[in-house]
Amino acid sequence: MFFYNIRFLTGINSEDSPYLRGKNMAKYGILENAWLRTHGDKIIAYGTADTEAENMRSAKEANEQLIDVKGGMIMPSFCDSHTHIIYSGCRDGEFVDKINGLSYEEIARRGGGILNSVDLLRNTPEDELYTQALHRAEELIRKGTGALEIKSGYGLSVRDELKMLRVAARIKETTPLTTAITFLGAHAVAREFKGDIDAYVTHLINEMLPAVNAQGLAGYVDVFCDEGFFTPEHTDRILTSAAKYGLRPKIHANELAVSGGVEIGVAHRALSVDHLERAEQAQIELLAKSETAATMLPGASFFLSMPYGKARMAIDKGCIVNLASDYNPGSSPSGDMRMVGALGCIKMKLLPAESLCATTLNGAYAMGVSKITGSITPGKKANLIMTAPVHSPAFIYYAYTTPYIEKVFLNGSEIK
Repeated sequence: MFFYNIRFLTGINSEDSPYLRGKNMAKYGILENAWLRTHGDKIIAYGTADTEAENMRSAKEANEQLIDVKGGMIMPSFCDSHTHIIYSGCRDGEFVDKINGLSYEEIARRGGGILNSVDLLRNTPEDELYTQALHRAEELIRKGTGALEIKSGYGLSVRDELKMLRVAARIKETTPLTTAITFLGAHAVAREFKGDIDAYVTHLINEMLPAVNAQGLAGYVDVFCDEGFFTPEHTDRILTSAAKYGLRPKIHANELAVSGGVEIGVAHRALSVDHLERAEQAQIELLAKSETAATMLPGASFFLSMPYGKARMAIDKGCIVNLASDYNPGSSPSGDMRMVGALGCIKMKLLPAESLCATTLNGAYAMGVSKITGSITPGKKANLIMTAPVHSPAFIYYAYTTPYIEKVFLNGSEIK
């Protein structure tokens, strides 16, 4: 395909670095008055208007499809590195509880929260669970997401965690999404282990992890290392055991308190440490010295009225910052990455270029796929969003409810 009459070509990573960090995030490349060429599922070239005519002739001679962008923008599709899209039903009753003033912790103590989703999921047949998850995945594709991390964590038993991971594998096989799958057996303590977290951790290590490994269903492991959930000591035990099976860590940390999760994540060379709403300067400075991505989830802050992560400080200190949706039924029931990027600008004071980097290239890095997607780079997947004409790349975050997507292309094919 040959895209021409592009007003802005954004998200260019000409050096093909796996991420951008700190002040370099604001230098995420933009070309004005550009063209872009793809072949099969890959980007092969791009350039400016002065070379458009000769490259269009070459494309015509090769019988390639010509696409007039009509003064719109071409950008990389979003890369959402933290989701929980496999769940059953919804938790809109808890939405009302939140409006009535109950906190996340209070709802959990009353039997709601994660364990509510566990009860629903255990009673849902696998095929129905897949149907529900597929509907959400297709919605995200239409909204411009091209790469997606999917976590388990609403099963909390060997049988039901494997059921979730099989559904995630089916999503990977049956959609054009670039997908990473994460085992999150340590999302909460199962009801049958109530009051004995150590026994549950032992069960996870001795029973769940070997079963997950035997079926080869996950590439990553996650632990909810936070106040009221799993301690750094529990987390260390789980990550040490998971490393024997080649599972790389991605950690929930500092959502509810300064939990020690950042420190244990960095010590285990986690690919990302996620949430960070309560992270302070010491944790941010530690992340800045590492190659662990600082993943922040502004959708959860918005929905739960929690503090927003200190993304501005993290960028200024030199972190690899990325933003993800945390799409889940309890604390962030939306996977709209355009809204996530807008919250990054409006509430976290990211520049538009930084927010774009945080939701594309750095998001791809935080799910281990930045070598193949996440930026406009020859050789990477042709995962693209084509927009209507816009005043500038900042427009999509500035006018954050104005429809802007004209077409979505994943793996070089238009999504119908």
